[in-house]
Amino acid sequence: MTEYFPLIMGAALFVMMIPVVYRIWVGPTGFDRILGVNVIGTKTAVLLVIIGTVYDRVDMFVDFAIAYALLNFVAAIVVSRYLNHSIPFKELEAKDKKS
Repeated sequence: MTEYFPLIMGAALFVMMIPVVYRIWVGPTGFDRILGVNVIGTKTAVLLVIIGTVYDRVDMFVDFAIAYALLNFVAAIVVSRYLNHSIPFKELEAKDKKS
């Protein structure tokens, strides 16, 4: 049973990404979409560690997961700052309420 545990956890994490894809697709604001992409990036970093346990190379995959999580975090901050400066938040909310 213990050899199937990482596979079951990986499949469960992958299934939990499906509702987040809906939020990215339909999300009422750009910030909801950014949050959805950030959640998928975090789950992907965890999946990298799980893949490392399956292949008995946790040390290598943890390095990949940390680099991916850092890249995901920096990208979310950059896009949030861009959206915050390019479109005022009140104007973005008003536009979303109209549509």
